[in-house]
Amino acid sequence: MNTASHEAATRVHNFCAGPCTLPVSILEEVRDEFLDFDGIGMSLLEDSHRAPAYDAVHTAAMADFRTLAGVPDDYAVLFLQGGATLQFAQIPMNLLADGETASHLNTGAWGKKALSEGRRVTDLHEAWTGVGEGFARMPSVGEFDIAEGSRYLHVTTNETIGGIRLPAYPDVDLPMVGDMSSDFLSRPIDWSRFDLAYGGVQKNLAPAGMVVVVVRRDLLGRSGRDLPSALDYAVQDANDSLANTPPMFPIWVMGKVLKWMIAAGGLGEFERRAAERAALLYGAIDSSDGWYLSPVDEASRSHMNIVFRLPDEDLEERFVAEAADADMVNLKGHRSVGGIRASVYNAMALESVEALVSFMAGFRAAND
Repeated sequence: MNTASHEAATRVHNFCAGPCTLPVSILEEVRDEFLDFDGIGMSLLEDSHRAPAYDAVHTAAMADFRTLAGVPDDYAVLFLQGGATLQFAQIPMNLLADGETASHLNTGAWGKKALSEGRRVTDLHEAWTGVGEGFARMPSVGEFDIAEGSRYLHVTTNETIGGIRLPAYPDVDLPMVGDMSSDFLSRPIDWSRFDLAYGGVQKNLAPAGMVVVVVRRDLLGRSGRDLPSALDYAVQDANDSLANTPPMFPIWVMGKVLKWMIAAGGLGEFERRAAERAALLYGAIDSSDGWYLSPVDEASRSHMNIVFRLPDEDLEERFVAEAADADMVNLKGHRSVGGIRASVYNAMALESVEALVSFMAGFRAAND
């Protein structure tokens, strides 16, 4: 057996919520290019970010992101450090002038954190909260209490911990800002609805270490704030995200993932795959007569992070342990909510979900 085949054959089924599983073919490409990238005699990671080799990688990744996501020309695409968490504060710094406000949907752990971190910068309004219902669903537009004069509505399109998503982008009379981290580029985006969309790449696109921000160019500099250059979208756009040394490794890998996704058929195809994986898992949960139980509203069920419970916590611990013995790892629910969480991002093969569903049937038969 050759080395590549052996490595692929011994890989586990990785249901981690982030960093994500990546396509094996891309991991193999990175491995093969790691010591000597494109004949330059060293790793790309040892070369200058101003050198021709990296410049070609960076430029191609920018172009391919625009192509795959269908980003209009009047939007800037920024590759930034700090992850999505920094954006919770960086967005109001860049989009809100003194005295302006925005409304936020508090739909779970990440919606709550976006609101809390943003309030360190300016006064923000909570337009809806799901805390009283245990963050078990997304709200309908009729439930929004948007503050008068709000500059934008901030939404979290998919809550990684709670396992809920917005099944459709809300139809509201003001622009939206979207944290799309855990379903980023898993479905098409209607850019006419968003002033800004952002996502950490570690769920669907690349190793951890960066965030992609897509923002309308006519908003750059509108806040009038004297921002540090690293936090100023206008500076980053003017320098093609090279105002300082960029996160070269995530960008390099992401560039390969973007090409892989384009070749596979684009966002429509990945939306179809996500629905197929989710339907298989939810089907196993719903057909178990309540032995496996989804704690979230059916209309809000995530296609990326499927959460469920077993009859008791002891069984949940055994489920996680025995699944790991069967090469299915990272299934333990987040420590704040418990239970089981299977994250099935873009690179997750359907065969891995089929393996989990088969395991679920066997585990129930042995313990019911």
